[in-house]
Amino acid sequence: MSTLAWIIGTSLVGGLLSILFAAALTLNTRAVWVQMLVSYAIGALLGAAFLNAMPEALELSQEPGRMTATVLFGILLFFILEKLVLWRHCHSEECEAHEHLPSVTMAAIAATTPGHEHDNGRSGMLIMLGDTFHNFVDGILIAAAFMADIQLGIVTSIAIIAHEIPQEAGDFLILLNSGYTRRQALLFNLLSSFATLLGGISTYFMLQDVNHLIPSLLGLAAASMIYVAMSDLIPGLHKRPEIGATIQQVALITLGISSIWLANQLFSHHA
Repeated sequence: MSTLAWIIGTSLVGGLLSILFAAALTLNTRAVWVQMLVSYAIGALLGAAFLNAMPEALELSQEPGRMTATVLFGILLFFILEKLVLWRHCHSEECEAHEHLPSVTMAAIAATTPGHEHDNGRSGMLIMLGDTFHNFVDGILIAAAFMADIQLGIVTSIAIIAHEIPQEAGDFLILLNSGYTRRQALLFNLLSSFATLLGGISTYFMLQDVNHLIPSLLGLAAASMIYVAMSDLIPGLHKRPEIGATIQQVALITLGISSIWLANQLFSHHA
């Protein structure tokens, strides 16, 4: 199968799986499942960043100092991008964009109970605009990973999909909270997921002429996964400090890392 076919297939299948699983979770309103997926996603993202993306980027660039600087720059870049979204769209500390994913999910579940006021779709559209941009960036990272190595592309896709499921669940619930029907929320999430395909295809053709950018994009991919895990996901876990929840979180994070390591072993033996 060609590299482009891998990019297209992974972008489409990954987006559809993320949305279907997210919709199933929200229909059952089992917030604990979403929180468990968040813990697993943290491990998968960190595993993909440190066990795959960064080693591959370092090997391709052969300039460790430059590559670690790229990762550092990427973390700062994603921080600034996130701040720009907050500055532009939020005018109070209670804005949804200030919430981390587990909190958003819990708040949205509570908000869908009778008697809660809708916000005329405003926060829903904010979420979808941000999600579309995020999906486009995911497509760029997936394409760069596949163009460097098929195994790296598959493992990166696994980590991104693991993160997308709880994220899409949160988005789905916020759309419901904004007054949209379940069918409309599902449709908007589906349309947003096509941004991943667009980002992947455009990056594939762009990198045909500028192949030397692949290591830098892999460094940015690592930065993105590290930033999402450490800044957006882990803080939400601290809201459940009890020992039982902590043990469960550590176990699921370890499982996420282990699954990436196991995928590496399986694909390397079949390479």
